[in-house]
Amino acid sequence: MSALLHIKDSYYFEVPKELWRSGRTSRDDFPEHWVRLDGEYQYWEAERQIDALAADGQFNEVPAKAELLEAYKHWRHADKNFAKPFDRYLEESEETDWFQQQLDSESVQAAWEQIKVEAEDVGAFNAEAPAWSEATITEYNSQLDGKVLIPQPFGQLKNNYEPEAGFCISKFMILLPLVAVMMIFAFGTLAGKVRNGRPAKGKLWNMLEAFLLFIRDEVARPAIGKHDADKFVPLLWTIFMFVLACNLLGMIPWVGAPTGSFSVTLGLALVTFATVLVAGSIRFGIIGFWKNQVPSMGLPLPLAIPIVPMLFLIEVVGLFIKHAVLGVRLLANMVAGHLVLLAIMGLAVAAAGSPSWPVTAAISVVGSALFSCLELFVAFLQAYVFTFLSALFIGSAVHQH
Repeated sequence: MSALLHIKDSYYFEVPKELWRSGRTSRDDFPEHWVRLDGEYQYWEAERQIDALAADGQFNEVPAKAELLEAYKHWRHADKNFAKPFDRYLEESEETDWFQQQLDSESVQAAWEQIKVEAEDVGAFNAEAPAWSEATITEYNSQLDGKVLIPQPFGQLKNNYEPEAGFCISKFMILLPLVAVMMIFAFGTLAGKVRNGRPAKGKLWNMLEAFLLFIRDEVARPAIGKHDADKFVPLLWTIFMFVLACNLLGMIPWVGAPTGSFSVTLGLALVTFATVLVAGSIRFGIIGFWKNQVPSMGLPLPLAIPIVPMLFLIEVVGLFIKHAVLGVRLLANMVAGHLVLLAIMGLAVAAAGSPSWPVTAAISVVGSALFSCLELFVAFLQAYVFTFLSALFIGSAVHQH
């Protein structure tokens, strides 16, 4: 499995293997998506699909079963096709033009979708196929050691990293509400302490107050203006603390940073974009907000007729692009740091067994420790940059150009 997957979202929590042994004793104990990835199951499913294709009169030129299975076997063992089922072979392989051309027909496409649904039956496979050998069960248990799989009552997984159908609950979907609950608890407790007018005491409350004053005085007021800034401080403070908490989760072993997922960073960028639209529309009106995208230049009418529409189009496209980039840059910065850490740690693994291993391992450990300190700084920096850019975009929306 690619090391890159360990910094992506997943449908399990990873812990040290010694703390969570799989210990499954039969095929029935394994999750369904794990059985569907098994080679025996995929060949069993392939035979059912081939039989259905041959029996359905809408499909022409269906090769012999043995020929198709042999071709699928070779295709499946390529790195890019590892563990892909037979239906993906028919739909993607360059060798199956005879099949892909027939899918242009809506009736054939519908028949194929029905064949795939009917062929996939883990329960029937468990009942019909020989039991897995002890060696297979041991191998699969070793691959699942240290992986606490998240139950999926509303969806079906393709593998530990991709959903197949329905609503699947991922690791980040659990971490994000936890961050939100912790923030609500911290902010609510702080609000309760200062509600009576007395100053909150303690290191945690002083830290939260310091962050709040920093966001107000160094981010919101310079970017938005003192007259309008204070009404946006709660939002900017929340964004800063939320992004910071998500970034810091990436420093905890086996957890991962939710801001390493584009769906999370794009969602945060959409919050800023929605604030820009709403705040600007309240200040200038809906039509006035969009008119405000073009700065007043006092152009004579002959020049204004061609130039103003072009400027309006450029500014509107830029409005969408800069908010999308807001999410992309946070994602890129968080993922880049993890990739560098993986590369440094990979030096020791690559040098294992060689005479230079002790030196390489020492360099990797020291380098990883130093880069982790840099990652800690980046976690704070990126939270600040995201919040500051959000404030700039909000400020430009509530002021006349």
